Amino acid sequence: MAQKYGPPLGLIVLTIVFALLAIEPEAWARAGGGRSFGSRGFRSYSSPSRNYYSPRPPAQSQTEPRNPYAAPMSPSLSGGGFMRGLAGGMLGGLLGGMLFRSLGFAGYGGMGGGFGLMDMVILGTIGLVIYWVVRRRPQPAPTEGPYQRRSVGQPGVAWDEREPERYQGAASQATMTQEADLDQGLAHIRQMDHGFEEERFREACTDLFFKVQAAWANRDLEPVRAILTSEMYAQLGADVMRLKHERRINRLENIAVRSVELTEAWQEQGQDYVTVRFLANLLDYTVDETTGQVVEGSRTDPVKFEEYWTVTRPVGPNAWRLTAINQAVQGGK
Repeated sequence: MAQKYGPPLGLIVLTIVFALLAIEPEAWARAGGGRSFGSRGFRSYSSPSRNYYSPRPPAQSQTEPRNPYAAPMSPSLSGGGFMRGLAGGMLGGLLGGMLFRSLGFAGYGGMGGGFGLMDMVILGTIGLVIYWVVRRRPQPAPTEGPYQRRSVGQPGVAWDEREPERYQGAASQATMTQEADLDQGLAHIRQMDHGFEEERFREACTDLFFKVQAAWANRDLEPVRAILTSEMYAQLGADVMRLKHERRINRLENIAVRSVELTEAWQEQGQDYVTVRFLANLLDYTVDETTGQVVEGSRTDPVKFEEYWTVTRPVGPNAWRLTAINQAVQGGK
């Protein structure tokens, strides 16, 4: 058996392994390489992602009104119990007959001789028929419970088709807490910088975003050194040196920023901190410096990403510097 099926099975396994290795991973080569790094002060080990709560979309099909006069389903037939019992008896009888032939009559002229091909075919056919019958049997409607009451003002929509109110309340409370924390942090910043305006600050952060991406693509961070903290400059500089050493160029094209939103603002140890959420898409691919061939990413398929950039400055009307880049937490959106 091993000699008969060994080579084909090994060939199949090797084919699957090489196919998996040939799949090209998604490229994350923009500024920062799609990772989280930098310092956010005391909040460095907490996620900057906000809980963007959106209610679950309503179900496509509405629950039909239940007929109070409909006859209840018989418990003896629910779930295919009768059919399973009958099928089990038939299957047990067949197996018993096979064993009886293979064991009891083996000494009388070799009658039975074990499981034959037809026995296996019959057994498999019966199993498939049983599975098909059980699967096609209609399931009884669940007993109406306290969470299946119809919502007030929404006829035909069952209670369990809506987001539970306790989850809505928890999400709303978390959002309100985050908004209050942001407003309080911005108020503290304005106390020491009366000219601070949120809209102008958002535009300045957008400019910073584009400048850093351009410097990264050019593999030259010197033009943006003044808007990076020393830690960020060192980490991005190490990535740029790696690209140069590997003779690769990261191309960033058609950058489109969809959303720029302030998510956090606070003060600590004489420093202002503000976190800005960027939702953007771009063409992000890496080419070989010598041949110009694409080695990562795609020239035609845009990459959509969500990142949180944190900027800092000494308290007061001073210049902002990029101090951290964080990726959005999966499921946090």
